[in-house]
Amino acid sequence: MFKFAAAGQCGGVGWTGRTTCVSGSVCSKQNDYYSQCISGAGAPGTTVAPTTAPTAPATSAPGGSPTTVSAPSTPSSTPAAGNPFTGFQVYLSPYYSAEIASAAAAVTDSSLKAKAASVANIPTFTWLDSVAKVPDLGTYLADASSIQTKTGQKQLVPIVVYELPDRDCAAKASNGEFSIADAGAENYKDYIDQIVPQIKQFPDVRVVAVIEPDSLANLVTNLNVQKCANGGTYKASVTYALQQLSSVGVTMYMDAGHAGWLGWPANIQPGSEVFAEMFKSADFVAFVRAFATNVREYNALTAAFPRPITQGNPNYDEFPYIQRVRPMLKSPGFPAQFVVDQGRAGQQNFRQQWGDWCNIKGAGFGTRPTTSTGNPLIDAIIWVKPGGESDGTSNSSSPRYDSTLLSVRRDDPAPEAGTWFQAYFETLVSKPTRPL
Repeated sequence: MFKFAAAGQCGGVGWTGRTTCVSGSVCSKQNDYYSQCISGAGAPGTTVAPTTAPTAPATSAPGGSPTTVSAPSTPSSTPAAGNPFTGFQVYLSPYYSAEIASAAAAVTDSSLKAKAASVANIPTFTWLDSVAKVPDLGTYLADASSIQTKTGQKQLVPIVVYELPDRDCAAKASNGEFSIADAGAENYKDYIDQIVPQIKQFPDVRVVAVIEPDSLANLVTNLNVQKCANGGTYKASVTYALQQLSSVGVTMYMDAGHAGWLGWPANIQPGSEVFAEMFKSADFVAFVRAFATNVREYNALTAAFPRPITQGNPNYDEFPYIQRVRPMLKSPGFPAQFVVDQGRAGQQNFRQQWGDWCNIKGAGFGTRPTTSTGNPLIDAIIWVKPGGESDGTSNSSSPRYDSTLLSVRRDDPAPEAGTWFQAYFETLVSKPTRPL
């Protein structure tokens, strides 16, 4: 098993696996939750100086045609300097492309059909939101590696790590498979341990991950909810994910909510303290680039003027939120760079309140993924939420029905979260920020 090899875990709070390392390595305590096998060149309790990784030339935005450089034969212990998206072509999810092909074939409006089909060419993150989906990652990485070999275009596979025990703890629509009360923490470690060796097999392909949407933000504002009160498990699990994924060179952005959630004056400082705590608990791993904002949401990157629903919040879109939270993170030593989801931000001023987020009527596809963000703090505009997949069901008899998602602005009838919602997809296609 990978976790027993040199550079594998060998101890920590809750760890029940092997506590010895292979010959030539020693078990080094990194923090209370994580001890790691490292080269015998270092003594227990110390770390070994990392080697320098090859850097890639800055030549293109996601989806572009980058220049080829030779890839390392093993995962680097040091991330390449600069924007991780620069110089790479973002791999197109075969799963989402298949969804789009089926959806476009079902569009009856001839003026929308071609536009709908074109969405398959827009990079979108792949969600590993169940254990059953994890093996697909190895298939995608192998495909990306093959494309890279054939074309000379360096490939970047974007994923979402989303399987915390009692995930989405303040809601029901996105409930996952694991429960803290039923060995959820150990199940989550096993989930991560299945992801890591697949990535290790393809060191020539860059992987960028958004880590656990909604998780840390819930620990800022929803500790009064019983499931959210078990914040220690959330933190320990996220720490484990950060450390293990860093060991195979995954560039990571922790989810940081959005302006309408943690951007409020009462929330922004407590939020930054939680984020800084997580960075420290992960032993300041270099592959944590910083944060993703607006995941699955509708907020503009930069709004021309404050909308009525933002009244009282000076951070009325994602740009001022990022500007204000970054100095709070910079002091603990964060790189503090951001990516912002604009997949469904094509329309503005169509919600009645900022809490409206479930399949809201009138949404449209937003700015396409790009590294041309006009802001040095923002690495890339990305599409994290696959547009057309439902946020939650309108069926009150469903076990995943959530009454808090009721809104007169919700598009009904809607299927369960993560399943295809054809009518909603067609609306997104018909109301983009700019023509598709």
